[in-house]
Amino acid sequence: MKPPIFSTLAIALDKGIADVCLNRPDKSNAIDAAMWQEIRQAFEWIDRTPSARVTILSGAGKNFCAGIDLSMLASIQQQIADPDGARSRERLRRLILDLQDCLSSIERCRKPVIAAIQGACVGGGLDLVACCDMRYASAEAVFSIKEIDLGMVADVGTLQRLPSLIGQGLTRELAYTGRNVDAVEAEKIGLINRFFASNNELTVTVRELAQSIAAKSPLAIRGLKEVMNFSRDHSVADGLNHVATWNAGLLLSADMKECFAAQHEKRLPRFAD
Repeated sequence: MKPPIFSTLAIALDKGIADVCLNRPDKSNAIDAAMWQEIRQAFEWIDRTPSARVTILSGAGKNFCAGIDLSMLASIQQQIADPDGARSRERLRRLILDLQDCLSSIERCRKPVIAAIQGACVGGGLDLVACCDMRYASAEAVFSIKEIDLGMVADVGTLQRLPSLIGQGLTRELAYTGRNVDAVEAEKIGLINRFFASNNELTVTVRELAQSIAAKSPLAIRGLKEVMNFSRDHSVADGLNHVATWNAGLLLSADMKECFAAQHEKRLPRFAD
């Protein structure tokens, strides 16, 4: 299936790997109104495209993402204008909920999403990668919850997702101070899985990881993401019940039979999408 064409993203699909690249390098990939919507459209397309088994999310140019485009922030008053203050605030709430949903589409996508991060990953950029399954970075990457320096509360996912990655104390420290976290600290605190000395090493290693995932049972990979996301947000008992129900429906699959056959025949398994 041919990938869609976007104005702010470059997207490709090859051998089960979907590449989604933020493509506003002259603006450090700041997320403008078009990019918010295209992120959701891209990941909804990946979710419903059987041949897309895993996604690499990257950013063109020097920086991964400088956060929300400040010109978009400046236009919000005009977007929500209404003679009635209550209706104006209702419009703002609906706008915020829509932006949240644009990023949540990454989490909803049934296929694993790997973030490959270089340079600045701040504000909305950190919200973006917090939705991903795994995060890898080059040595010069810098992370921060920047909203406090704009006099605002981060509102599209960082405050809700980071505590499960790095804990409440560190999330609060970063949110209250807006300080920068370098790649060394980011790996130490669990914000990223690993960092690499160069962008080339980052790119090569992330693609090898994506190839490894794309070679596994697509049905089982989709099930893993579903079960782990559910378990993160529920009690252990709820999570165990959920996976029991999931496997009652999908455990005895053609993919399992293919795994056993491949092991017996000493070959690599081959799976339908």
